[in-house]
Amino acid sequence: MGYQVLARKYRPQRFADVAGQDHVTRTLLNALQQNRVAHGYIFSGHRGIGKTTIARILAMALNCRNEVGSAPRPSAEPCGVCESCEEIRQGNAVDVIEIDAATNRGIDEIRELREAARYSPARDRYKIYILDEAHQITEAAFNALLKTLEEPPAHVIFMMATTQPEDIPQTIRSRCQHFSFHAVKFDDILAQLRMIADAEQVTAEEEALALLTEAGDGSMRDALSIMDQAIASAAVESGRPVLSAAQIRELMGSASNAVFERLLEAVAAGQSAELLEQLNALVNAGHNPSSLARQMARYLRNALMAKLGGEHTGLLEISADERARAARTALLFSEEELTRNLQIVLRTFDDLNYRQEQRFHLELGLLKLIHAQRLLPIEELLSGVAAGAVSAAPGSSRPAPHPARPAAPSAAPPPASISPFAPGGGRGSAPAPQQSAASAPMAGTARSSPSASAIAPEPSPGPARGPAPVPAAAGPAASYAANATLTEGALAKAPQAAPHSEAARQVIVSALSAAGHVSAAQLLDTGEWVLDAAGLRIEVAGIGKKMLSLTVNAAAEKIIQQELRGLGAPARVMVVPGQKTDLAEHLGARQAARATTAPPAGSVQEAALAHPMVRRAQEIFHAEVRSVIDLRQK
Repeated sequence: MGYQVLARKYRPQRFADVAGQDHVTRTLLNALQQNRVAHGYIFSGHRGIGKTTIARILAMALNCRNEVGSAPRPSAEPCGVCESCEEIRQGNAVDVIEIDAATNRGIDEIRELREAARYSPARDRYKIYILDEAHQITEAAFNALLKTLEEPPAHVIFMMATTQPEDIPQTIRSRCQHFSFHAVKFDDILAQLRMIADAEQVTAEEEALALLTEAGDGSMRDALSIMDQAIASAAVESGRPVLSAAQIRELMGSASNAVFERLLEAVAAGQSAELLEQLNALVNAGHNPSSLARQMARYLRNALMAKLGGEHTGLLEISADERARAARTALLFSEEELTRNLQIVLRTFDDLNYRQEQRFHLELGLLKLIHAQRLLPIEELLSGVAAGAVSAAPGSSRPAPHPARPAAPSAAPPPASISPFAPGGGRGSAPAPQQSAASAPMAGTARSSPSASAIAPEPSPGPARGPAPVPAAAGPAASYAANATLTEGALAKAPQAAPHSEAARQVIVSALSAAGHVSAAQLLDTGEWVLDAAGLRIEVAGIGKKMLSLTVNAAAEKIIQQELRGLGAPARVMVVPGQKTDLAEHLGARQAARATTAPPAGSVQEAALAHPMVRRAQEIFHAEVRSVIDLRQK
């Protein structure tokens, strides 16, 4: 007889020899002992984990000629020595028919099987059909098998093995007992390889066996196939093949995990040149960029598991040396950084599958790991606000705030009707004389109290927009009434003139804030307002059309139209997105223009703006406090 590969030579012949499937073997042994054998079984799971092997062992146990409890067969395990067991093991039993469903998948083959199942077995107790790759059978063929599978003859048992049980119709699965096989554990495969190496008189390093086990990826057959190949390529010393870790890596075309440890050390240190030099050495040595990305993703996953559960966690299916290496790498990064790095490497691996210059994309992906290290977490940024509050206390030093941008110089008063194309018709124009009485800002959003919370609501106007705001203690109703009174006074002075855009801005923004449309008020206050005989046009920069329509909805537009009627202006409004300018710079200019207007002395606004934490937040985010809400009054 010719050479027999390890996967066939060491194929289990008893339930006890099957590794990693105790939940299946225990159930089948109990069923045999209790004589509760079903007429149909479905064995599903990963490739090379024992589905067909257990089907053959079960067939041997059912047709074994020795009774359970006899001397040759003390338990429900097959004896393995009788004629039936020998024939099944060799694959030439008359009453155990193995069918490759990948090729015999049509309705004609299933009809022949159904006709043959009607006849009694030639010699043994049961006629057993083992359908391998059963999910390949067509739907029509499954339908032809339904009646036979539901009420088969007493002497017929069906066993179906598949890697895709979801492709088997539910009507078939409901008529069978379904056993889901597990991937074989790392330790079980390693113990099996160690036993086979001793039986084959092979000298193998422990690291080499661990590499073979990891390459199996939960499949016993895959690990044995790679081991068979490794033995054939191994050097022979004193008549015994010698398996080394370096030889296994060269055979599989993989790099040592020590390389990935050094790569991640360079990432943690921010050494871009060192990182690319090591990658260059790997690529020049013949390693495939896609394979390197896959191995690095696996190594980062192991480092993340070591970070979460420690070096000895059950989440790591690797050797003891690799566990220690993964734990060392985990100390270099936080959990968030490891998660982010793993995501970047996985995305890089996906990109390599359809890129021509794989090396360039791998280099770019690894450089992203270093660039991501320079990102400042938002938690750390916000913690600096609290630290700034301590440093701003009396007697402590505090960084000087960023200088505000100078306000635009005031221009000559524009005419009552302003064209959007006329110079000076934008935001930087000075108000008309009638604006001073009609543009009092809305102060109802500030509630006076010593304890206040600073937020960023509507922008308050610059000094040229009107008189000082109504005191905060007056409340929203009084403030809105004051605005209405001032507006009516302004219109009474110039009944024939259209109101200026800045006057309309103050009234409309205040009305929107009072009605609860704070976001719309804040957004519109940053825009360019043009009010003329055709109506009101507001151009808002730095926002898309979709988001603009969601913020300034129909209810907000209705309020704007109502306020325009009250101002005696045409009740037509158009809100459009402007050019993509630097919105932060635009807001900075508005903040600088407003900086000259100090809050009323002793007010809650003054107390909030003087708070060191608020000042620190303004320095970090270049922010402005537009109103203060006293939460204690709610």
